[in-house]
Amino acid sequence: MAQKIRYICCKNIFKKIGKNVNIEKGAWFGKGQDIVIGDNSGIGYNAHILNNTIIGENVMMGPNLYMLESTHLFDRTDIPMILQGKKEARDQVVIGDDVWIGRDVMIIGSREIKKGSIIGARCLLTKNFPEYSVIGGNPSALIRSRIEFGN
Repeated sequence: MAQKIRYICCKNIFKKIGKNVNIEKGAWFGKGQDIVIGDNSGIGYNAHILNNTIIGENVMMGPNLYMLESTHLFDRTDIPMILQGKKEARDQVVIGDDVWIGRDVMIIGSREIKKGSIIGARCLLTKNFPEYSVIGGNPSALIRSRIEFGN
């Protein structure tokens, strides 16, 4: 019942929400008015989704996904980092169709997770990769292509 209530609430908040979408408990999405989520996709437990995020169809998302929109400036050594401000690094996060995002993943800045990709648990996603990539590590690295090894 709680899942249905969260779906109904998000249907009135999100820019677009598909059919059979699951929003798990503890999901945070700011204002949410610019979020698009496709059919058969979900937002995992305790996920931190920023506004202006596009989530494709058939996306699986593990718990504790965190999207970080800004980073601290640290280029100067003559003044403390705390006084250097922040660099806004995010335009939009786009998660393509048929993507699996593992547990405790952190996405930094504007990223496009392309169709058919897998993001391994605890990955720190710092760059974009081709379609059907298996990605993991801190910082993120290509583990292998799903295309090379077939389905």
